[in-house]
Parts: sequence; C-alpha cells; structure tokens
Amino acid sequence: MMRSQTNHHPLWLLWAQQNPRQTALVTPNREYTWQQVSVLVSEYQQRLSEQGLSVGDVLTIVGKNQAEVLLVYLASLHLGVVCAFTMPQPKARLTQKLDSLYQAAQQSYLWLLDSSGIEQSETVDLNSQLVTLPYLHEVKGDAADGHRITTPQESNFNPQNLASLVFTSGSTGNPKAVAHTLQQHLCSAQGLLDVFQFAQNDIWLLSLPMYHVSGLAIVHRWLAAGGCIKIGNGELEKDIEGCSHASLVATQLHRLLKSKQPLTLTHVLLGGSDIPEALGLEAQQMGIQTWLGYGMTEAASTVTAKPVDAHHNAGCVLNHRQLKIEGQRIYIGGNTLASGYYYQGALTPLVDDQGWFDTKDLGEWDGEQVSIIGRADNQFISGGENIHCEEIERALIRLPEVTQAFVVPVEDSEFGFRPVAIVDCDELPDKKWFADQLQSSLERFKFPIEYYQIPKQEQQGIKVSRAGLALWLSQNRESR
Repeated sequence: MMRSQTNHHPLWLLWAQQNPRQTALVTPNREYTWQQVSVLVSEYQQRLSEQGLSVGDVLTIVGKNQAEVLLVYLASLHLGVVCAFTMPQPKARLTQKLDSLYQAAQQSYLWLLDSSGIEQSETVDLNSQLVTLPYLHEVKGDAADGHRITTPQESNFNPQNLASLVFTSGSTGNPKAVAHTLQQHLCSAQGLLDVFQFAQNDIWLLSLPMYHVSGLAIVHRWLAAGGCIKIGNGELEKDIEGCSHASLVATQLHRLLKSKQPLTLTHVLLGGSDIPEALGLEAQQMGIQTWLGYGMTEAASTVTAKPVDAHHNAGCVLNHRQLKIEGQRIYIGGNTLASGYYYQGALTPLVDDQGWFDTKDLGEWDGEQVSIIGRADNQFISGGENIHCEEIERALIRLPEVTQAFVVPVEDSEFGFRPVAIVDCDELPDKKWFADQLQSSLERFKFPIEYYQIPKQEQQGIKVSRAGLALWLSQNRESR
C-alpha cells in the first residue's frame, strides 16, 4: 500500500514522529536522524522565506549533489516552491535554461553551488536573485540535536503542487523542462518498492545526480520507505561503504566486484544499456540482487523492471504505470507521467487525447514482459537495410569480455551509414576477434567496422549520452 499524504503532512515529518531516532541521512561528515532532518528542513525553509521565496516560485539549483540540496528540496516542498535542477554548465547554456523557466518580468531565483562551474561575478547580467544558503555544518547544531519536532508556521505543502523541473538530455533539439508533482514522484517510488525491497534499516546511496530523474527517484524512494539515504563525496569505492542499495551502471558494478573490496550491498538497480547475465550471476554469488529497468524522465524514472537474467527484455510494467505497444511504438500512461513540459510558467501536456505519451521507443511484448527494440531515431539505413543500434549492442553485451556497448552510425560513401562500436572491456580485442564472436548472432552487414574503448568522461551517471559519444567519436576518428 502506498502511504497517503493525509492532511497534507510531509513524509519526513511523519517519519520524525514515528521513528525520531532512526538514522535517515548519512553525509561525509556525520549522520542525522529523521528528527534532526525535520528540524534542518525547517531551518532551510526559514532561510528561503527570508529571501522572498514563496508558493509557485521557481528556484533554479545549479551543481552536483550535496546534502544541502536534499534538505532545500524538502524545504521547498513545504513552501510550495518548485525546484529546477540543472547540471554544472557554461553560463551561455544556463542563460538559455533560465530564459525557458522565467518570463521577462518574473523574479528568478538562482542558487549556484560550489560545483556549478559559474563564478558569482559572471551572474551580474543574468537578472536573477542569487540565493545564499548556509552549509549544513553552519546550521544550528543544537536545534538539530533537540527533542522537539518543529512544524514550520508557513506551509503550502500539497502533494499535487509542482515539485521538480528536470531537463531532458536535449539530444534531439533544445532541452525541455519536465514538470512533476510530488504525488507523481511518490507513485513512481512506490511502484518500484512494491517489487524491489527497500526497508527502514536499509541505506541507499545517492550515487546519481538530482538533476537526473534517476537521482530524484532515489530521493523519493527514501521518502516513501522511510529508510536511510547516503550522500558521499563522489568517489564510488568509498561512498558505497555501509550501503545496502545503489543505482549503478554495469561498468560501475563490474569495477566494484573486480576491486574485491568488502561490500555491504544487497540490492543494485542497474540502468543504461543491456546488462550482461554473467554480471548478475557474479553479483548474486556475493549476495547482491541485481535488477534492471526501462524508464525515462517524463515517467519519473523506472517504468518496467525485473531481476537480471538470461532473457534480454526489460521486465514487467510496475504498479501506477500503463504501457501499450502499437505498431512496435511504445506508449506509456498512468500516475507517474509528468504534468507537462514547463515553459515560462505554462505547462504543455505531453500526452495525446487518450492520455498516452509517445516514448519514440520501439518494443514488443514478450509474454507479460516488454522487450525493447530501440529508439525509433537510433535506426539507420546501411546499404538499403534497416539497422537498430540496440540490436548490435545486445549482441556485443552477451560477450563475457564486454561490460557496456554503444553503436554509433557513421557516414559511408558506399553504404550511406555503417556501424561503429564503443565498448567497455578490460582490454580491447581486435576487429577480427569481434567478427568471430558475432557471426552466430548477427548478419555480416551489421558487424561494426571499427571498435573503440568507451571514454571515462562518458561513464558518469546512469545514462550514457549517445550525442556525447557521437561527438567524441567524430573527434577521435578525425584525429586518427
């Protein structure tokens, strides 16, 4: 059963009343109980109010994860303020996003974290009010250690209010700001928790940025379950210590298992490309359940999920979601779908008249489970034949030596386009070795013509950017 938000009581206050002394948050410096979290949220809410933020305002947060962002997000939920999460970026790109979030005459609020990549001196012409907030260790320690559960005077908390704005990757045009309510996020969280166990004594590492929906999803699973969340320094090998749960890409799990360090992990949710069955088996031998999922920003993260096994499909549709396939095109509906795309205060619906969202993904039913063929726009024509990048990637990922694989089409004067593979291997074999391995699973015209080792900078986060890989590949092929 999903916990209701009866009388509009926030979940962190509920947990503070029910389990006040249970550890809820672990940071690089210390641990905080649910009671302490609720007090800290009140403190940050007061700081936001003092700087003029109130219900309906948008606070743009620029930078990487840190504990203060988590608490400010909860404080914003209480105030009815919408948090727009954005990654570190050049000022020109930030300006473009601010222009899409705020009308010309509207007061814009900007919180630049130390990791934002933008100096305050650069913000003079941004026409934004810079929000200043204290570091966690600067907030009154005695208040956070007190025994009172404080409920802030001013509350506009409503699970139906817009809670977050997360930008799509923008691989096909300008990034769009996807708007979700807290209720939509919690429906997403509960649907996964119905099958993927996360209890109050478990610790989930916030290993993904909150400016990606997969990072925000961890936050809402934490809230829904009343467990513990850990925010580290960004060094996975150290951050993972003491954690029972993590959201990782296959490469990260492969390296953790290879490092032979003692792991307290019991559950890993894997995202990104197809997952090698051998990796799941290796983890299982160490007592770690591995699951994979299919999802997207517009659906508040995961839509289907299942344990990693020998079947190369994406699992069953989770509760609170709907999914249909028409002419191989995947459409999704249900309670986790975003309220719309946000532009200067207005929402554009993302669904059709029947309430379905066109994912532009192709798939087919495999019994009760969904098998993903690939993106409609990841299909290319080579010598008159239709080729799906994902079909080649699936064949590559079945090789024990390959942990991750991506295929990028490159222009060819004779065939139109040919596939090039970018893979993650301990040592990159030659083209002939790959050809020998692939001959039983792929037609010859689908064999990649070149192979490259995946660059480290593209492995951050749950989702590798295909646009980023294509750019990296074009630069590296030119320099050959």
